[in-house]
Amino acid sequence: MKIDPDNPVPIFQQIVERLTEAVAAGLYSPGELIPSVRQQALNLLVNPNTVQRAYEHLEREGLLVSRRGSGMAVSDGAPELAATRSIAGVRGAFVQGIQAGKAAKLSRTTIDGLYRKAWNGHPQADSEERT
Repeated sequence: MKIDPDNPVPIFQQIVERLTEAVAAGLYSPGELIPSVRQQALNLLVNPNTVQRAYEHLEREGLLVSRRGSGMAVSDGAPELAATRSIAGVRGAFVQGIQAGKAAKLSRTTIDGLYRKAWNGHPQADSEERT
């Protein structure tokens, strides 16, 4: 898991997002323990209180469950919850991107081309694409 300290998104929220993505991708299965607060804080080089805050948030959302004496584990319904959150996040990003393109008076063809470039790993648009 990687955290970007220069990202304007708060670190605890980045942890929430990365763990949600990991569950959605199947990297953590229901019932599987996630790294302890202390271990995750060491891995990410962040304050343990930040990790604790993220874990508590994920527990409130139903992605994690506390196991007395063991730590935090992925809940049984977490994969479905994580997938739903991921879909909503992607949809929201698309809506923002399309709105920004429309506001800049870009054509649908140009916006579609930008999507294809991003999908293929070419996030930078060529300047001649503004049509």
